[in-house]
Amino acid sequence: MKTARILLALPGLAALAYGVVLFLDYAGPAWPDSGTTLLWIGGGPIVNDVVFTPAAGLVGLLLARVLPRPWRGPVQVGAVLTAVLGFVALPLLWRAYGVPPKPGLHDGNTWLGLLATLAVVWGVVLTVSIVRIVQIRHRAAREIRPRARS
Repeated sequence: MKTARILLALPGLAALAYGVVLFLDYAGPAWPDSGTTLLWIGGGPIVNDVVFTPAAGLVGLLLARVLPRPWRGPVQVGAVLTAVLGFVALPLLWRAYGVPPKPGLHDGNTWLGLLATLAVVWGVVLTVSIVRIVQIRHRAAREIRPRARS
């Protein structure tokens, strides 16, 4: 088992080392100006760990305590997907050209795309929750109904 873990970790460490080499090639010639890039690379994970992760944990705990059982799982999944989609769309919502242009990326309406995707996500959450409630009520009705004698 230990050998398998080491063999699985080696490609990841090699990719990490290659990323460091590429960054040094980029940052070396323009060192004073590349400090902001270093802040950007380090700042993202720090902001995620200090702000977004605790907020998501607190929202998840709150939802687990407040919502009835059939709604808990679907609403928590919907909340996580909403956060992820918002996090992915944030650069384009913040500034129209906040990321390097890619074919088709800046052609559409980012707000409309995000809202349409969130409507689908929450529509599925609502559908799954209603199906779970119907299943629970159907099970309860079967258990209450007297059995016919043979």
